[in-house]
Amino acid sequence: MKWTKFSLKTTTYAVDLVSNMLDELGVEGIEIEDKVPLTDEEKAQMFVDILPQLEEDDHIATVNFYRDPEEDPSVLLGQVKEGLNELKDFIDIGSGEITISETEDKDWMNNWKQYFKPFRLDDNIVIKPTWEQLKDQKEDDIVIEIDPGSAFGTGSHETTKLCIHGLKEHVNDTTRLLDVGCGSGILSIIGLKLGAKSALAIDIDPHAVDMTWENAEVNHIIGDKFDAWSGNIIADEELQQKVGMECYDVVVANILADVIIPLSGEIGKHLIPGGLFITSGIIDMKRDEVEAAMKKNGFEIVEVNTMKDWVSIIAKKPE
Repeated sequence: MKWTKFSLKTTTYAVDLVSNMLDELGVEGIEIEDKVPLTDEEKAQMFVDILPQLEEDDHIATVNFYRDPEEDPSVLLGQVKEGLNELKDFIDIGSGEITISETEDKDWMNNWKQYFKPFRLDDNIVIKPTWEQLKDQKEDDIVIEIDPGSAFGTGSHETTKLCIHGLKEHVNDTTRLLDVGCGSGILSIIGLKLGAKSALAIDIDPHAVDMTWENAEVNHIIGDKFDAWSGNIIADEELQQKVGMECYDVVVANILADVIIPLSGEIGKHLIPGGLFITSGIIDMKRDEVEAAMKKNGFEIVEVNTMKDWVSIIAKKPE
């Protein structure tokens, strides 16, 4: 099948904001091409013998995304241009030039796998693609095997790293974990690998739930400690009751700020008194809005962590 390819030229500094804008427009899956050199930390995390030689960084990035050729490209094009005009008010987006082309008939949904290699999240958590072999494994390593498919969550993005940091700080062997917007299931799986008593993963996208089950099986997550359901916990009262009231020690949500804001009005019902709401996926310009929504819904902000342009807010339900 051929696909309509959109290529958007921007600056490397604006990539995260542009990506976030596309996500809000419903664009699923993007490619980013740039010449940003690898940091020492990134080099140390990569389980490869020879690192690629990159051209000199010109601070320009191309963001590619694909759509069904049956869709009218002018509709999405207009929405993207409108979003870029809003971003121009507070950040240098570069030329903002957008070109549209037709791709070759190739399996672009899987071509990214050649670039996804094992890497370390920290001193003892290793993310390993299911199709890769792991070298130099340490005795105390927690290895997470992952095949995200087209669901969000390889562990490499700053938002996921921030959530994992929160889980490492606050999960223990008595923790009952709820993962909202589970994507590939990586946060539920890591929570259980860290010793959580149980984990329930939910996502509005049934495909994400399918991928979560597959990744749970690969990581030997079986039995009654884990479950995964599809549904909208904000709008579906039946799902809200099924998830359970005041029965989770930790709720983790790595989603967009515009989802976390209404979600903060629901999550308190599912947390035990004193329970924690660990959030990420929040671009820094949305931080104040999210904090305000959490406080309005009775939460106390107990911790804020940042990584590049992304923010993680950890809030506590009153005792």
